[in-house]
Amino acid sequence: MPSSWTQNIYHAVFSTKHRLPIITTEIEERLHPFTGGILKDLKCTPVAINGTADHIHLLTIFPSDLAISDMLRHVKKRSSEWIHRTFEHRNDFAWQEGYGGFTVSKSAIDDVAEYIRRQKEHHEKFDSLLEFRELLRRHGVQFDSKYLE
Repeated sequence: MPSSWTQNIYHAVFSTKHRLPIITTEIEERLHPFTGGILKDLKCTPVAINGTADHIHLLTIFPSDLAISDMLRHVKKRSSEWIHRTFEHRNDFAWQEGYGGFTVSKSAIDDVAEYIRRQKEHHEKFDSLLEFRELLRRHGVQFDSKYLE
């Protein structure tokens, strides 16, 4: 039987280089749909995309033949190139090198999507670095704080 039957749901979060708050409202309004288009081009199903001025969250369902690292490499590279072309004054834009990634069960997809959709409200109380540390802690991901700054 040459078929694969999988359900791959992934929550990724990554920041701008040096966590600079350079994703303006003007950029954000177009970045999120553009990012969804990249995911669709990779045969993914975007579920939720949102963020703030210094980071973005993606919740997506992805096919079994697509490595997570390849998916995120494409998203980051293509979105960064698009920002440079579309917003010429933002030729300094870059994403950080790494990312945080968390598998999501089907039963939690609605809760994670809602969490992502409420990013602006959430970040009235917590900055992105504190949020990221908490996500890592909740998911049991070992990390060295010196690499988070």
